[in-house]
Amino acid sequence: MVNSIGAFNKYMRAISNIVPIFLLLIFLVSSGCAPPPAERPDWTKVDMVWPMPPEEPKIRFLDILQSNRDVGEDVALAKQLFGEDLRAHLQKPFAAAADKEGRVYVVDPGRVFVFDKKNKKLSFIGDSGAGKLAYPLGIDIAADGRIYVADAEAKRVFVYDDKGRVVNIIGARDEFLNPVSVAIDNKRSRLYVTDSKKHFIRAYTLDGTFIKTIGEREIFFPTGVDIDSEGNIYVVDTAQFRIAIFDPEGNFKGSFGKIGDRPGTFTRPKGIAIDSEDHIYVVDAAFQNFQIFNKEGQLLLFVGGAGREPGRFSLPAGIYIDENDKIYVGDQLNRRVQIFQYLGEKWKQSQGIQPDKK
Repeated sequence: MVNSIGAFNKYMRAISNIVPIFLLLIFLVSSGCAPPPAERPDWTKVDMVWPMPPEEPKIRFLDILQSNRDVGEDVALAKQLFGEDLRAHLQKPFAAAADKEGRVYVVDPGRVFVFDKKNKKLSFIGDSGAGKLAYPLGIDIAADGRIYVADAEAKRVFVYDDKGRVVNIIGARDEFLNPVSVAIDNKRSRLYVTDSKKHFIRAYTLDGTFIKTIGEREIFFPTGVDIDSEGNIYVVDTAQFRIAIFDPEGNFKGSFGKIGDRPGTFTRPKGIAIDSEDHIYVVDAAFQNFQIFNKEGQLLLFVGGAGREPGRFSLPAGIYIDENDKIYVGDQLNRRVQIFQYLGEKWKQSQGIQPDKK
């Protein structure tokens, strides 16, 4: 017993010597003696275009989104050092979308990140409450600002208002097995949802009323989906290494693409998006790039390659093009979203550039 008390006293003396040192370290860290976090690169200074000069550039790199630092939000140093800021960094972003106010919504395991550069704020949707997300993969935004998110684990499509409040949940029991991607046709007020395990697309009104099933006999393991200016539906037919095309009523029109390891072919196609001139952009996770095709399925250009530098990817997945022809690509293993600009007629008009005379 005496020996135990003596050992205890020695232990307490040791602790009394350590605690002040520990407190001093905390003070030094909080007072700025620890090295500050690395400054965020200014991606807007990166001058990168495709194709390279002397050809006329068609795609320009713009920016990268990863964390709250990318919206200019101030975070205390202690939070960064002790891990509270980890929640504010993308982990494995699959896809993104953007609203008319310039906010960028990124699906990440368990939540949607909302990057608001205009107001220097990062916020979240679907991280709590009735609309809590598990494993969101697909996202699109309606003209009225409502946000549609496909959750593969919950087997539902969650609908949020522009304040992030859940307003609807689409999908009854066993209606979906693996909803992967969503696309909205605002002109016809329709929502399209791909189900990769049921091998079809389900069409709904924007309030969630079921309309019809599309592609039951034509597509296998569909992933990305998007709509062109005429309402035609383009879907990544992953297992058949092609892009399947349906008319607005869901009738099969044809396809383009085949398996291969050369530009213009596919190995692991994932996301798809269509710009204002109806060019078709397809992400291939094996090629680590996105390829651009015309409506006839002819390859026009490809952008990317494996790597961590701007314009390169590591397991890219979803792709989205907003009304201003900005391109957003989910770069999963690099834990970021890369943003590009299509330098087409709409962009030229916004810059006051006169159209080419032919």
